[in-house]
Order: sequence, then structure tokens, then C-alpha cells
Amino acid sequence: MSLALRDEIEAGPTGGRRLLLGLSGGAADPGLQTHLDRWGELRLRGPRLVDELDAAGLVGHGGAWFPVATKWRSVANASRRRPVVVANGAESEPASRKDALLLTHAPHVVLDGLALAADTLGAHQAIVYAPAASIPAVEAAIEERHARRIDPVAVEIAEAPDAFLAGQESAVVNALSARRVAIPSFVALTPIRERGVGGRPTLVQNVESLAHVALIARFGASWFRQVGTAENPGTMLLTVNSPDGPAIVEAVLDSSLRQATGISADKLARASGVLLGGYGGAWVSPKVFGDLAVSEKAARRAGSTLGAGVVALLPRDVCPLAEMADVVRYMEGQGAGQCGPCTHGLAELADTLERLAYGGAGGPGTDRMLEICNLVEGRGACRHPDGVARFVRSGLGVFADEAASHQRRGRCSQTRAARVLPAAKIVRRRLVSRA
Repeated sequence: MSLALRDEIEAGPTGGRRLLLGLSGGAADPGLQTHLDRWGELRLRGPRLVDELDAAGLVGHGGAWFPVATKWRSVANASRRRPVVVANGAESEPASRKDALLLTHAPHVVLDGLALAADTLGAHQAIVYAPAASIPAVEAAIEERHARRIDPVAVEIAEAPDAFLAGQESAVVNALSARRVAIPSFVALTPIRERGVGGRPTLVQNVESLAHVALIARFGASWFRQVGTAENPGTMLLTVNSPDGPAIVEAVLDSSLRQATGISADKLARASGVLLGGYGGAWVSPKVFGDLAVSEKAARRAGSTLGAGVVALLPRDVCPLAEMADVVRYMEGQGAGQCGPCTHGLAELADTLERLAYGGAGGPGTDRMLEICNLVEGRGACRHPDGVARFVRSGLGVFADEAASHQRRGRCSQTRAARVLPAAKIVRRRLVSRA
């Protein structure tokens, strides 16, 4: 994997650049010894580590933003059976690249976090759940660690399927259990921690979260809080999708989102909208984006979410309705098919949006799409339909003028035929091939 790495903040173990320290866009994993030379040995383990994670204020970076220490304690207190710990690197969001970057360029910091979880919780089993492209780097890192006898239990690797829902917590447990299908269950998160893989208490933790754990175990909570604010300490990785291509940035929480992503005022002026949180997130206007901080609370106040750290800039010369239509068609095809909102609601939403984007004048307006969003929200077997409805509803608001132009004239004012969002490119190729 070759990606641009950008960082606008102080480098070094005590500065803003932490997880990305020493990495370069084209370099592979530098190896265990280089990793140890850079970061040193792990200092904290066991209950002391959990207390330190609590004091650090570390939250999960897979999209749920749940306190890591609380999650670990719930697994530890679930039963007397030794638990299973899982490093979730599925990253099934097409617009995200951060987890893949860590697994291929810095697998040892992730495996350190997994080892700490296994040791602290007395795990029966430790698993890295990752897509096929990331597995060779993880395998090589595990072999190095095995030779040094670093990990408390043998680390296994399970391939995550190429599916949007494959990284959802209950889908991970299902994929690793006898069911062997990576689709979500009608199960709350607490029972998964009590009875997950193989019926054992299970910790499913995103790989970026585990990487932060590995650094807190070395440098402590006070170090972690040297950047950010009291309410939002530390850093997070963002995948920035722009006309220049994808880039990974490490952003200080509560700093300026525009500055952290490296999106200049000029580039923002040439954008029609910005997608936050990926395809289950929401669109915001360039003006709203320009005022946002790197904060989940701030994103939610704007009607969106940072989710797993996706930021996508849509150029003003690209048709936003076509982009949205292709993404919704992709999301409709990625549903689990377990409920009516997923199988019927998303299909009708995709059909209606395609008629608005690609049909002629007099096509459907936005009222029917908003009605469908109201019908699917809160009624699905999982939150997949909710995310699609949020994506559509926000887009129809941000791009209201373009939607009206499509409905009135059969086209919008945009001139560029190319697609920008990754899933839109995939679906558009399929649409063209069927034409």
C-alpha cells in the first residue's frame, strides 16, 4: 500500500504525530527491532493498565467512540471463562484506509495492543481479523514475535470478507463463530462481551484503538493527554479523500478539522460538500465543515459523525446526485437482507435516487426519498438502513439546489463525468457495463 501521509502538527513521542511517527507512505513494516528501538518496551499491564486507559480517556476509534477501559472491564467481569480478544481490522468502509495502513506499515504496535488485551484479560484466544490484502504483513510480524516469545497467547489470523457490514461488532463475532457469516445479529453489545466467539466473553477492539493502548502502556495517561483537550484528549487517524487522492492524517482531537485534514480554504471553496464518517455518515456544507473541530460531539451537532475517521471532499464540478445514487446502490447491495427496511426500503431508495440523478426532466422529487428515509430509520435489524438514510437525507439538504435542477431540467450544472467516491466508481462501472 502506498499512501500519502500528511501531518500538520509537532512530530515525536510527546507531540501530535504518534501512531504515524517514523512511517512513510511507500515503506512496508520496518520490523520488530526497529519497532522496539522506536517505542521501547511495554511498561504497564493488568489492572494498572486498565486504570491508565480510564485516566487517559481513550475511546474506541472504530466508529462507536465507546470508552476502552469500560469495555475491557465488562469483558473481565463477564464470567469465569477465559475470553477471546479480537483486533478488528476489517475496515469495510470503502472510503477508509487508516486501519489497513496500520496493519501493513505498523503491525507491531497493533499486535502490542492485542497482546496487552490478551494478557490483561487472561485471554484464551487472540485473533487478528483483517482483509486479505493486510494479512501478509500481519503474518510476517507474528512470525517475528513468535521467535521472540513476545505474545502471551498464540495469535491467529482470520480473513475478513470484502463486505460493508463485515466489521460491525456482532458481524465479526458471527464470522469467527460456527455461523461463519459476517452479518450483524439482533444482539446488543453487552451480550457479545458476555457470550461471543465460541460462547466465551469476547473483546472486539478496532486496530487503531489497540495501537493507542500500546502507546499508553509505554508513556502513560498524562502523556496521552498532552495533546487535545480534557474532554477530547489524544489524536485520531483520518482518511482524507480529495481530488489529490487519499491521504492519512493524524489529527489532534478538538483541533480545527479543516487544518488537520490539510484542506486549504481555496480547495474548500471549490467543493460543493464534504462527507464525514463515510457512507453511514452525513454530508455537511463547506461552510459548516470549515468551522468544525475534530470532535464527535461537534460532528453530531452538525448532524453527522466522524465515525471511523472518513472525510471526503466533493468537487463542485462533480454531480453530487450521481455520486449519491451510486453509493446508495452500493449500500443496498451490501445489506444483510435480514429485514424489510434493508431488502425493500433501500432498494426503493436506490431506484428513486437513480431516477432523479440519471433520468430526464420531471423525474421524482425529494419528497418520496425523505418519506422512504422516515420509513427505514429505526426499523432495521441492524443500523445499516439508518446510516443510508442519514447519508441520503443530509445530501438532499446540502445539495438541494442540484436536486431541484435535476427534477426540473433533467440535469444539474456540473460538467465532470468522473466519479470521486470509491464505491461510486465501482457501481458506475457496473451501470455502464449493463448499458
